[in-house]
Amino acid sequence: MLSIYEGSIWRPPSESRSLILQATVGCSNNTCTFCCSYKNKKFKIKPLEQLRADIYLVEPHYKHVKRIFLADGDALVIRTQQLTDTLDFLYEVFPQLERVGVYASPQNLLQKSVDELVLLKEHGLGIIYLGVETGLDSLLTKVKKGVTRQQMITAGSIAVESGIPLSVTIIIGLGGPELSEKHAKETASLLNSVSPDYVGALTLMLVDGTELYNEYRRGEFTLLTPEETLQEMYWLIEAITCKTVFRSNHASNYVPLGGDLPEEKDRLLQQIELVQKKGMYKSELLRGL
Repeated sequence: MLSIYEGSIWRPPSESRSLILQATVGCSNNTCTFCCSYKNKKFKIKPLEQLRADIYLVEPHYKHVKRIFLADGDALVIRTQQLTDTLDFLYEVFPQLERVGVYASPQNLLQKSVDELVLLKEHGLGIIYLGVETGLDSLLTKVKKGVTRQQMITAGSIAVESGIPLSVTIIIGLGGPELSEKHAKETASLLNSVSPDYVGALTLMLVDGTELYNEYRRGEFTLLTPEETLQEMYWLIEAITCKTVFRSNHASNYVPLGGDLPEEKDRLLQQIELVQKKGMYKSELLRGL
Protein backbone atom coordinates (compact mmCIF):
# COMPACT_ATOMS: atom_id res chain seq x y z
CA MET A 1 0.00 0.00 0.00
CA LEU A 2 1.36 3.43 -0.90
CA SER A 3 2.53 5.83 1.80
CA ILE A 4 -0.34 8.24 1.13
CA TYR A 5 -2.57 6.29 3.53
CA GLU A 6 -2.93 6.82 7.27
CA GLY A 7 -4.02 3.76 9.24
CA SER A 8 -6.33 1.00 8.02
CA ILE A 9 -8.46 1.70 4.95
CA TRP A 10 -12.09 0.59 4.70
CA ARG A 11 -14.28 0.56 1.61
CA PRO A 12 -17.62 -0.87 0.45
CA PRO A 13 -17.51 -4.32 -1.21
CA SER A 14 -18.57 -2.78 -4.53
CA GLU A 15 -15.46 -0.57 -4.52
CA SER A 16 -13.06 -3.53 -4.53
CA ARG A 17 -11.58 -2.53 -7.90
CA SER A 18 -11.54 1.20 -7.20
CA LEU A 19 -8.61 3.47 -6.46
CA ILE A 20 -8.98 4.53 -2.83
CA LEU A 21 -8.01 8.10 -1.98
CA GLN A 22 -8.06 9.30 1.61
CA ALA A 23 -9.80 12.68 1.39
CA THR A 24 -10.41 12.60 5.15
CA VAL A 25 -8.80 10.64 7.96
CA GLY A 26 -11.11 8.93 10.44
CA CYS A 27 -14.80 9.61 11.02
CA SER A 28 -16.33 12.90 12.15
CA ASN A 29 -18.89 11.04 14.29
CA ASN A 30 -16.89 8.01 15.50
CA THR A 31 -19.26 7.17 18.37
CA CYS A 32 -21.00 4.00 17.12
CA THR A 33 -20.71 1.25 19.72
CA PHE A 34 -20.28 -1.54 17.15
CA CYS A 35 -17.62 0.10 14.96
CA CYS A 36 -13.88 -0.42 15.26
CA SER A 37 -12.83 1.13 11.95
CA TYR A 38 -11.73 4.59 13.01
CA LYS A 39 -11.29 4.41 16.79
CA ASN A 40 -7.53 4.92 16.61
CA LYS A 41 -7.67 7.85 14.19
CA LYS A 42 -8.00 11.53 14.98
CA PHE A 43 -10.46 13.00 12.50
CA LYS A 44 -9.21 15.53 9.98
CA ILE A 45 -10.04 16.76 6.50
CA LYS A 46 -7.04 16.68 4.20
CA PRO A 47 -6.26 20.05 2.61
CA LEU A 48 -6.91 19.98 -1.12
CA GLU A 49 -3.24 20.59 -1.88
CA GLN A 50 -2.25 17.52 0.15
CA LEU A 51 -4.86 15.41 -1.64
CA ARG A 52 -3.61 16.69 -4.99
CA ALA A 53 -0.08 15.64 -4.01
CA ASP A 54 -1.42 12.16 -3.17
CA ILE A 55 -3.14 12.00 -6.54
CA TYR A 56 0.00 12.98 -8.43
CA LEU A 57 1.87 10.25 -6.54
CA VAL A 58 -0.51 7.46 -7.55
CA GLU A 59 -1.47 8.71 -11.02
CA PRO A 60 1.38 6.92 -12.86
CA HIS A 61 0.15 3.60 -11.44
CA TYR A 62 -3.57 4.19 -12.12
CA LYS A 63 -3.66 5.99 -15.46
CA HIS A 64 -6.66 4.00 -16.69
CA VAL A 65 -8.69 3.88 -13.48
CA LYS A 66 -12.46 4.01 -13.99
CA ARG A 67 -13.64 4.24 -10.39
CA ILE A 68 -12.36 6.14 -7.37
CA PHE A 69 -13.58 5.93 -3.79
CA LEU A 70 -12.98 8.83 -1.41
CA ALA A 71 -12.19 7.56 2.09
CA ASP A 72 -12.36 7.66 5.13
CA GLY A 73 -15.53 7.17 7.15
CA ASP A 74 -17.64 10.10 5.95
CA ALA A 75 -15.84 12.18 3.33
CA LEU A 76 -19.12 13.92 2.44
CA VAL A 77 -18.41 16.04 5.53
CA ILE A 78 -16.03 18.07 3.34
CA ARG A 79 -17.48 21.44 2.38
CA THR A 80 -19.17 21.42 -1.01
CA GLN A 81 -16.75 23.79 -2.76
CA GLN A 82 -13.73 21.67 -1.81
CA LEU A 83 -15.55 18.54 -2.96
CA THR A 84 -16.41 20.02 -6.35
CA ASP A 85 -12.79 21.15 -6.75
CA THR A 86 -11.64 17.64 -5.83
CA LEU A 87 -14.02 16.01 -8.29
CA ASP A 88 -12.99 18.35 -11.09
CA PHE A 89 -9.33 17.57 -10.44
CA LEU A 90 -9.93 13.81 -10.41
CA TYR A 91 -11.74 13.84 -13.75
CA GLU A 92 -8.99 16.03 -15.19
CA VAL A 93 -6.14 13.77 -14.04
CA PHE A 94 -7.87 10.46 -14.83
CA PRO A 95 -9.48 10.83 -18.29
CA GLN A 96 -11.12 7.37 -18.19
CA LEU A 97 -12.73 7.97 -14.79
CA GLU A 98 -16.43 7.05 -14.80
CA ARG A 99 -17.49 7.26 -11.15
CA VAL A 100 -16.45 8.66 -7.79
CA GLY A 101 -18.02 7.26 -4.63
CA VAL A 102 -18.06 8.41 -1.03
CA TYR A 103 -19.18 7.33 2.43
CA ALA A 104 -21.62 9.68 4.17
CA SER A 105 -22.96 9.83 7.68
CA PRO A 106 -26.58 10.91 8.15
CA GLN A 107 -25.21 14.05 9.80
CA ASN A 108 -23.28 14.89 6.60
CA LEU A 109 -26.43 14.61 4.51
CA LEU A 110 -28.49 16.66 6.94
CA GLN A 111 -25.91 19.44 6.62
CA LYS A 112 -26.09 19.45 2.82
CA SER A 113 -28.97 20.81 0.76
CA VAL A 114 -30.46 18.96 -2.19
CA ASP A 115 -29.06 21.70 -4.43
CA GLU A 116 -25.56 21.09 -3.07
CA LEU A 117 -25.83 17.38 -3.82
CA VAL A 118 -27.17 18.11 -7.30
CA LEU A 119 -24.09 20.27 -7.84
CA LEU A 120 -21.84 17.44 -6.66
CA LYS A 121 -23.60 15.09 -9.05
CA GLU A 122 -22.98 17.53 -11.91
CA HIS A 123 -19.29 17.49 -10.99
CA GLY A 124 -19.18 13.69 -11.08
CA LEU A 125 -20.13 12.30 -7.67
CA GLY A 126 -21.59 8.98 -8.73
CA ILE A 127 -22.72 7.18 -5.58
CA ILE A 128 -23.22 7.80 -1.85
CA TYR A 129 -22.89 5.02 0.74
CA LEU A 130 -24.88 5.57 3.94
CA GLY A 131 -24.76 3.43 7.07
CA VAL A 132 -28.39 3.20 8.21
CA GLU A 133 -27.78 0.15 10.45
CA THR A 134 -31.35 0.04 11.82
CA GLY A 135 -34.72 1.70 11.52
CA LEU A 136 -35.53 1.15 15.18
CA ASP A 137 -35.35 4.50 16.98
CA SER A 138 -34.39 3.10 20.38
CA LEU A 139 -31.62 1.00 18.80
CA LEU A 140 -30.18 3.99 16.93
CA THR A 141 -29.89 5.68 20.31
CA LYS A 142 -28.43 2.59 21.99
CA VAL A 143 -25.64 2.17 19.44
CA LYS A 144 -24.92 5.93 19.51
CA LYS A 145 -25.56 6.55 15.83
CA GLY A 146 -26.20 10.20 16.62
CA VAL A 147 -29.52 10.63 14.80
CA THR A 148 -33.15 9.66 15.23
CA ARG A 149 -35.14 7.44 12.87
CA GLN A 150 -36.81 10.49 11.32
CA GLN A 151 -33.48 12.23 10.84
CA MET A 152 -32.14 9.11 9.13
CA ILE A 153 -35.15 9.08 6.79
CA THR A 154 -34.63 12.77 6.03
CA ALA A 155 -30.92 12.24 5.37
CA GLY A 156 -31.54 9.37 2.97
CA SER A 157 -34.33 11.24 1.24
CA ILE A 158 -32.04 14.23 0.57
CA ALA A 159 -29.65 11.93 -1.27
CA VAL A 160 -32.44 10.24 -3.23
CA GLU A 161 -33.98 13.57 -4.23
CA SER A 162 -30.63 14.76 -5.60
CA GLY A 163 -30.52 11.89 -8.07
CA ILE A 164 -27.19 10.54 -6.82
CA PRO A 165 -27.50 6.76 -6.44
CA LEU A 166 -27.79 5.85 -2.76
CA SER A 167 -26.48 2.60 -1.30
CA VAL A 168 -27.37 1.93 2.34
CA THR A 169 -26.12 -0.70 4.74
CA ILE A 170 -28.05 -2.34 7.55
CA ILE A 171 -26.73 -4.66 10.24
CA ILE A 172 -28.44 -7.98 10.91
CA GLY A 173 -28.30 -8.91 14.60
CA LEU A 174 -27.63 -5.40 15.89
CA GLY A 175 -30.49 -5.61 18.38
CA GLY A 176 -29.76 -9.10 19.62
CA PRO A 177 -32.50 -11.76 19.88
CA GLU A 178 -34.80 -9.60 22.03
CA LEU A 179 -35.20 -6.91 19.35
CA SER A 180 -34.67 -9.10 16.30
CA GLU A 181 -38.13 -9.02 14.74
CA LYS A 182 -38.77 -5.39 15.64
CA HIS A 183 -35.34 -4.36 14.30
CA ALA A 184 -36.00 -6.17 11.01
CA LYS A 185 -39.47 -4.76 10.45
CA GLU A 186 -38.68 -1.20 11.53
CA THR A 187 -35.60 -1.23 9.30
CA ALA A 188 -37.69 -2.40 6.35
CA SER A 189 -40.19 0.36 7.10
CA LEU A 190 -37.41 2.97 7.07
CA LEU A 191 -36.08 1.61 3.77
CA ASN A 192 -39.57 1.81 2.29
CA SER A 193 -39.71 5.48 3.30
CA VAL A 194 -36.35 6.29 1.69
CA SER A 195 -36.34 3.97 -1.37
CA PRO A 196 -32.54 3.71 -1.75
CA ASP A 197 -31.13 2.33 -4.98
CA TYR A 198 -29.19 -0.38 -3.16
CA VAL A 199 -29.48 -2.13 0.20
CA GLY A 200 -26.53 -4.06 1.58
CA ALA A 201 -27.05 -6.31 4.59
CA LEU A 202 -24.14 -7.09 6.90
CA THR A 203 -24.26 -9.49 9.83
CA LEU A 204 -22.97 -8.17 13.14
CA MET A 205 -19.47 -9.27 14.11
CA LEU A 206 -18.09 -8.07 17.42
CA VAL A 207 -14.60 -6.59 17.53
CA ASP A 208 -12.47 -6.40 20.66
CA GLY A 209 -12.22 -2.85 21.95
CA THR A 210 -15.66 -1.67 20.87
CA GLU A 211 -18.36 -0.74 23.37
CA LEU A 212 -20.69 -3.44 22.05
CA TYR A 213 -18.00 -6.09 22.46
CA ASN A 214 -17.54 -5.02 26.07
CA GLU A 215 -21.31 -5.29 26.60
CA TYR A 216 -21.14 -8.82 25.20
CA ARG A 217 -18.28 -9.75 27.53
CA ARG A 218 -20.28 -8.48 30.51
CA GLY A 219 -23.28 -10.57 29.48
CA GLU A 220 -25.33 -7.52 28.55
CA PHE A 221 -25.64 -8.38 24.84
CA THR A 222 -26.35 -11.65 23.05
CA LEU A 223 -25.33 -12.48 19.49
CA LEU A 224 -27.84 -14.13 17.18
CA THR A 225 -27.28 -17.74 16.20
CA PRO A 226 -26.97 -18.47 12.45
CA GLU A 227 -30.57 -19.68 12.52
CA GLU A 228 -31.79 -16.50 14.21
CA THR A 229 -29.75 -14.42 11.77
CA LEU A 230 -31.47 -16.00 8.78
CA GLN A 231 -34.88 -15.53 10.38
CA GLU A 232 -34.14 -11.83 10.87
CA MET A 233 -33.04 -11.57 7.24
CA TYR A 234 -36.31 -13.27 6.23
CA TRP A 235 -38.41 -10.77 8.22
CA LEU A 236 -36.46 -7.88 6.70
CA ILE A 237 -36.83 -8.95 3.06
CA GLU A 238 -40.46 -9.95 3.57
CA ALA A 239 -41.31 -6.43 4.77
CA ILE A 240 -39.44 -4.46 2.09
CA THR A 241 -41.88 -3.06 -0.48
CA CYS A 242 -39.75 -0.35 -2.13
CA LYS A 243 -37.95 -0.88 -5.42
CA THR A 244 -34.29 -1.57 -4.65
CA VAL A 245 -31.39 -3.93 -5.32
CA PHE A 246 -30.75 -6.12 -2.28
CA ARG A 247 -27.41 -7.76 -1.52
CA SER A 248 -26.02 -9.77 1.38
CA ASN A 249 -22.69 -10.60 -0.26
CA HIS A 250 -20.54 -9.07 2.49
CA ALA A 251 -18.03 -11.46 4.09
CA SER A 252 -19.81 -11.18 7.45
CA ASN A 253 -22.96 -12.92 6.21
CA TYR A 254 -23.76 -16.59 6.67
CA VAL A 255 -25.56 -16.79 3.31
CA PRO A 256 -24.98 -14.63 0.20
CA LEU A 257 -28.21 -13.36 -1.34
CA GLY A 258 -28.93 -10.94 -4.15
CA GLY A 259 -31.88 -9.78 -6.18
CA ASP A 260 -34.14 -6.97 -7.30
CA LEU A 261 -36.93 -6.12 -4.89
CA PRO A 262 -39.83 -6.46 -4.89
CA GLU A 263 -39.73 -8.50 -8.13
CA GLU A 264 -37.48 -11.27 -6.77
CA LYS A 265 -38.70 -11.27 -3.17
CA ASP A 266 -40.26 -14.73 -3.39
CA ARG A 267 -37.05 -16.22 -4.79
CA LEU A 268 -34.93 -14.71 -2.01
CA LEU A 269 -37.33 -15.90 0.68
CA GLN A 270 -37.32 -19.39 -0.84
CA GLN A 271 -33.51 -19.39 -0.77
CA ILE A 272 -33.57 -18.54 2.92
CA GLU A 273 -36.13 -21.28 3.59
CA LEU A 274 -33.92 -23.80 1.77
CA VAL A 275 -30.88 -22.83 3.83
CA GLN A 276 -32.94 -22.99 7.02
CA LYS A 277 -34.13 -26.47 6.08
CA LYS A 278 -30.69 -27.83 5.18
CA GLY A 279 -28.63 -25.81 7.67
CA MET A 280 -26.09 -24.77 5.03
CA TYR A 281 -24.47 -21.83 6.83
CA LYS A 282 -21.05 -20.37 6.13
CA SER A 283 -18.42 -21.50 8.61
CA GLU A 284 -17.42 -18.95 11.25
CA LEU A 285 -13.85 -19.37 10.01
CA LEU A 286 -14.83 -17.90 6.64
CA ARG A 287 -16.66 -14.87 7.98
CA GLY A 288 -14.95 -11.50 8.24
CA LEU A 289 -15.24 -7.73 8.09
